[in-house]
Amino acid sequence: MVVRIKIIWFFICISIPSLGIEQVLAEDFVRLREEMVQEIGHDLRETVAQTHVSDLSEQVKKALLAVPRHEFVPERLKDKAYENRPLPIGYGQTISQPFIVALMTELLKLKPNDKVLEIGTGSGYQAAVLAEIVDQVYTIEIIPELGEHAAERFERLGYANIKTRIGDGYYGWEEAAPFDAIIVTAAASHIPPPLVQQLKPGGRMIIPVGSQFMTQFLVLVEKDQRGEIVAEQIVPVKFVPLTRATEK
Repeated sequence: MVVRIKIIWFFICISIPSLGIEQVLAEDFVRLREEMVQEIGHDLRETVAQTHVSDLSEQVKKALLAVPRHEFVPERLKDKAYENRPLPIGYGQTISQPFIVALMTELLKLKPNDKVLEIGTGSGYQAAVLAEIVDQVYTIEIIPELGEHAAERFERLGYANIKTRIGDGYYGWEEAAPFDAIIVTAAASHIPPPLVQQLKPGGRMIIPVGSQFMTQFLVLVEKDQRGEIVAEQIVPVKFVPLTRATEK
């Protein structure tokens, strides 16, 4: 009888603290997201002369606060999920720095009813941020394992407005075009003509351009109502290269 009581008390002792720890972690993640957003806002104010983005808009701020970035990084890096830096996600790829995610999203000037194409799903974090803002997100990933894991993650987290595809993002998603906005999350040597064609008149595309071993620039591409293109370099960046089907 004495032994049985001790065993019961042992399980009570370990079960109550474990629930408390889970609750503390959840609260910590909320706090860390808030601190991340504050740091991004500070960085935007520091770089406004280059980016012309002085602060986070309310819609982007809400999206960054809503998306659990720790769900989009490997288990061993969850404690670093809200640091303002890129993190490895496997297969030679990274999840982008939160500041860059925020800046690229802001530069698209999204509206709630927009349809957005993303090239380079990765772990899915950028697509999730977009999905908090717009009605439809189409995202393409060339590495099957990353694309499949991202699709599972979207389903688990309830992002029903994200459609995924495994394929070469250079060619876009023609049957779903045109798009109000396009975002490319890997560096291309040039702006892919198929993506320009799939951009709506009045639409915007943000893409890092440059080779892996030379200076890359974040480039904002705007298509006017007549279909004419204007491209503007925003800031120097460092992205992994855009992988093509012939390079796999």
